[in-house]
Amino acid sequence: MTKTLFDKHVDFGVRQANPFNGGPPPRLLGQSHITPTDLFFVRSHGDVPEVDVDSYRLEVNGRVSRHLSLSLDEIKNNFERVAVNATLQCAGNRREELMAVQPIPHELPWGVDAISHAAWAGVRLRDVLAVAGVESEAALNLHVEFGGLDEVERLNKRFRYGGSIPLAKGLSPEVILAYEMNGEALTPAHGSPLRTIVPGFIGARSVKWLERITVQDEPSHNYFQRKAYRLFASNARADTVNWDNGMMLGEMNVTSVICSHTEDERVGAGMIAVQGYALAGGGREIARVDVSSDGGESWMHAELFNDTNPWAWTLWKANFELEPGRYQLVVRAMDTSANTQPQDISQVWNFKGYMNNAWHRVNVEAR
Repeated sequence: MTKTLFDKHVDFGVRQANPFNGGPPPRLLGQSHITPTDLFFVRSHGDVPEVDVDSYRLEVNGRVSRHLSLSLDEIKNNFERVAVNATLQCAGNRREELMAVQPIPHELPWGVDAISHAAWAGVRLRDVLAVAGVESEAALNLHVEFGGLDEVERLNKRFRYGGSIPLAKGLSPEVILAYEMNGEALTPAHGSPLRTIVPGFIGARSVKWLERITVQDEPSHNYFQRKAYRLFASNARADTVNWDNGMMLGEMNVTSVICSHTEDERVGAGMIAVQGYALAGGGREIARVDVSSDGGESWMHAELFNDTNPWAWTLWKANFELEPGRYQLVVRAMDTSANTQPQDISQVWNFKGYMNNAWHRVNVEAR
């Protein structure tokens, strides 16, 4: 099969060539729980670095009793290999819908494609930190910062990408340092030779091309922690905002999306199958997915296809009998903590275009 840049699927949608960003077409999303690597979305802020695996070292420092410098072989041979199936989603997923409400300049116009699910394998972060002398009692007040090898430029400065999570999350068993994806070694576009996987959190915290882990008193001071990935009220604007007032993004919120149909698509009258994905962040699970064919006037419960994993998306399906005419398909989800999605997209608009989890709507015409 013909592949594109970075050996991606021929139908992979490239939203930006440099830095490389893109995702799968919606119709291919959710066809199986595991997203093939050549379709898995890519979010990069700088060029994909070329990393010499033979000379690669991971440094572990900061508030530790023992500094570590580990080769990839040492990581593989000295720590237990574990597997975690997890969905990653960019905080900017579904930004395109927000852009239709008000302009959001200088941001990628993601559709519903900045999300994918993979089988990851590597070592637990907490096992590495234990060797470095980090104890669980320290988790209440500390943070763990991840530094990548990818260089970016912002505000006329060049620096490497980084971000952090609370140490309490880092000590959870699902957080791993991954060197495998879908049964094979990580590819360059997905963070080879080593990356973090932080299930339940925005994808920006699953730092790729990992070179450094630092245990510290405060969240990362990296631009992408302190400024870029922050959520602001709908009345805030880039030219007047107080950046300290923004909420640092961490756990994902509950969301659901229609993948089987696109805006203004023409479908055959009769029985149609509406399908998509739903996701609950923070270790919560999807409890229910409601689907409507009349703009939300009436609803039916979708059939759910869970894989009994709190870090995975839920695939869903609902069947509708449509007479000729125009219809608005709508989906909304509820998680196991009774969190649900806002009806009006204007409620979640923000000038960075993050965390859009309003009801997803798709207009179709049956003929």
